[in-house]
Amino acid sequence: MSIAPYKTLMKRASDSFIVNKSRFIGHGAPVESEEEALGFLAEMRREYQDASHNCYAYIIGTNMGIMRYNDDGEPGGTAGMPIIEVMKARGVTNAIVVVTRYFGGILLGAGGLVRAYTQGAAMALNAAQVAVMHPTQRLLVDVPYPLLGRFEHFLKSAPVRVEDKAFTDTITFTLCVRSADAEAFQRDLVQHTDGRCEPLVMEEFHAPWPEEDNAAL
Repeated sequence: MSIAPYKTLMKRASDSFIVNKSRFIGHGAPVESEEEALGFLAEMRREYQDASHNCYAYIIGTNMGIMRYNDDGEPGGTAGMPIIEVMKARGVTNAIVVVTRYFGGILLGAGGLVRAYTQGAAMALNAAQVAVMHPTQRLLVDVPYPLLGRFEHFLKSAPVRVEDKAFTDTITFTLCVRSADAEAFQRDLVQHTDGRCEPLVMEEFHAPWPEEDNAAL
């Protein structure tokens, strides 16, 4: 796969806080296209149609080629711009952040709005969890019952995710491993199980891995 790793969001999520009686809700979501971003925005506008503002920003493309933001009626530069600056600072793309505001009756001023929307964007990204998209392999491994304990102990320190475990005449594990780690993982697995467990590569695709697992990026 030729696409280089890039940062995005793991899932859809939201978080909220209150500043001078105004309630802010930061929503974050991974998206694959501008159409998907606009669809998420429309969904948030429907769900929070009674809100004072639904300000947003989104970035699309592995090269961050599409960047859009909107203040949705807040003073120019106090909402959409702070949101997209937070996203750019975290390096995320293929993502959208919507910050909803319920006005509490106390004006925050331009500086207060910038701080609030900056905080809302940061909380949205934290809730949705920044991740790194990596080429990833899905593996099947048949494990004899006598080796189950040894195999599961090995997995605890291995750079893999367990997707599924099926019990038949053997235990069939479905695992995901970053393609960059796959060769070393397969070698260590064969060595650890005395050659009795050899993984079968089912497919390769891009998948998100938590940012903390990618400290070098």
